[in-house]
Amino acid sequence: MRIRFVPMFIALAVALTGLLGFTTATAQAADKDCGDFATQKAAQTFYINHGGPQSDPHGLDAEGDGVACEGNPCPCSTDQGGGGGGGDNGGGGNPEPKPKRAAAKIIRVVDGDTAKVKYIGGGKATVRFLGIDTPEVFGGEECGGPEASEALKNRLPRGTRVVLISDTSQDLKDRYGRQLRYVEKKGTDVGRAMIFDGKGEVYVYQGNPFNRVKAYRKAQDSAKDADRGIWGAC
Repeated sequence: MRIRFVPMFIALAVALTGLLGFTTATAQAADKDCGDFATQKAAQTFYINHGGPQSDPHGLDAEGDGVACEGNPCPCSTDQGGGGGGGDNGGGGNPEPKPKRAAAKIIRVVDGDTAKVKYIGGGKATVRFLGIDTPEVFGGEECGGPEASEALKNRLPRGTRVVLISDTSQDLKDRYGRQLRYVEKKGTDVGRAMIFDGKGEVYVYQGNPFNRVKAYRKAQDSAKDADRGIWGAC
């Protein structure tokens, strides 16, 4: 009985070790997030090589637009795999670009039109709100600047969940590397709400109107007519 038991025990132990090793390796392979990649391009390459955009087992594409870890620093890539030429914004029969949508949480408000965020899928970024310019609080305080910053902090305290939305008529980032986005909280456009309250004014960069400019200007007209915020105090 002992002679038979020992080889059987050893065989069972070897089989269990192999199974545990396989399970561990599988778990390690699945345990990837945006923090594991130094750049967005590195994350995008991994994402494409592991099934994206048809499959995203690692959850790197939080907004489901085929671009992984958008909060990671550049070099950046929007490569979808499968070859083909042309740029990111159409041409050669490519479909029209769609706005990028991503869920994030507020880390802190910098001033009346800028905030630092953490993407739900991983990665951090500084976001410059599209379509609004508020008075300065750094490098020379302007009338209404502290009030605008305080108003945004009250709207977006640390940990607030927001949705960041790009505008296909505008660049994804400004010259300082900040991401250009509309910021929505529970369906409310925070930038437009700030303008309506008179905390800032409509900002059109280099004469290129953003897609929501009419609604923003309507909100600004209302603030002016009522002398709200900077329109009555400055």
